[in-house]
Amino acid sequence: MKQHFVIKISKDYQSRLVGDFPYWRDFILDKSRAVTSFFPEFDQLLAYNLLSFWVTKEYKSQFMHWNEAEIFSGLDRFYRVIMQQDLLLPDNLLEKIKQLPHIEDATTITVVEAEIPRPLVSAQQSYSSVMTEDLIYLKYAKLLTKGSPDVVVAVLDTGINLNHRELTGKLVHAADFVNMEGLDTTGFIGDTLDNDDVPEDEVGHGTHVSGIIAARGINMNEGVAPNCRIMPVRVLATMKDGNRLVGAGIIDNINTGIKYAVDHGADIINMSLGIQHEGGGLPHEEVINYALSKDVTIVAASGNDGRPIKYYPGALPGVIAVGAVDQTGSVTSFSSYGAEITVVAPGADIYSSFSNNTYAYASGTSQASPFVCGSIALLKSYAKQHGATLTNNMIRYILQNSSDKTDRELRTEKAGYGLINMADAFKLLQYIIKK
Repeated sequence: MKQHFVIKISKDYQSRLVGDFPYWRDFILDKSRAVTSFFPEFDQLLAYNLLSFWVTKEYKSQFMHWNEAEIFSGLDRFYRVIMQQDLLLPDNLLEKIKQLPHIEDATTITVVEAEIPRPLVSAQQSYSSVMTEDLIYLKYAKLLTKGSPDVVVAVLDTGINLNHRELTGKLVHAADFVNMEGLDTTGFIGDTLDNDDVPEDEVGHGTHVSGIIAARGINMNEGVAPNCRIMPVRVLATMKDGNRLVGAGIIDNINTGIKYAVDHGADIINMSLGIQHEGGGLPHEEVINYALSKDVTIVAASGNDGRPIKYYPGALPGVIAVGAVDQTGSVTSFSSYGAEITVVAPGADIYSSFSNNTYAYASGTSQASPFVCGSIALLKSYAKQHGATLTNNMIRYILQNSSDKTDRELRTEKAGYGLINMADAFKLLQYIIKK
């Protein structure tokens, strides 16, 4: 298997690089535009180690040339180097690359895990689904809007059951960024290599999340924002780890999935996933900053270990980090709080669409995040329908000032600003729009 690693070039050297570097995803499918030279010091180092390589761009520019937001976020300076030989790299090669002039950072492509809450497949929902909607006053919001097809929610996850009855007719710009070439895929289930436009969900997690956001309501309660559209972006493959399933992906492939969603018109990105991090630069930082600069809202699960551990992207500034509550409105024992929690939402025994045209119950902050994401989609839809635009700052302001506090404190470590209240959120939105 051919190994990949990612290099970030310094800003002052970027303009001096010569070469028509193809986007890595395009190059894997068509190697006719191969570039086999980078810059002299790099070429010499790899030649000394008898290594041949191809150089590709890590990100694809939105238009023909890099725009101001892409350059400001540094996305134009990331390159993916793909080895031509099927071999392991020398242990100290990456450190030597980091010491070269013009290099800001260099990282190998490694697999990270995001635990998938174990679902309980069922053919029938219970009264708890109605209680969940009542908990966040969703019925009030739906009297005003059920969303707009002009508002697109990207779901970065394990993909989606493309022909599920609850989601047919709602999908746009589907894509699959899972590519684990160069890595040991022992233990993985299903598709791990063919990044393409068919993000079929092999485990059900992404389908469950998508149903919470926008299900049609055939054999389950309709989604929070049923008239909005879903952009399914598969960034996690499925791996069996003992008795549990985990979503496993590559940080760099998740990053390119985020940029794809932004560049293809996503208004909101739901990331019911999170990875721990140790060491250098923070995961997803540059591309999340790019998304925020475009006023794309990022909503992420806080994690499911019930401890003060940071999971990314939820722990990044500007991301709306979501914890989970049970049917009584109390924060669940599994809800992590290392990230700076923004709000909490229902995340216990949630009934939704699942793989193979089935339905299932699942619990986790993975389920809480799409409740918040769908609620923001409703707010953005209502604003658009009334000739207004909601910025990320306005959305954060509405959530902070309309959610139900869990105690007398304005904000708490485990619940953030409280449990989302869609009735109060819409009242505040209406006041803002009329000002």
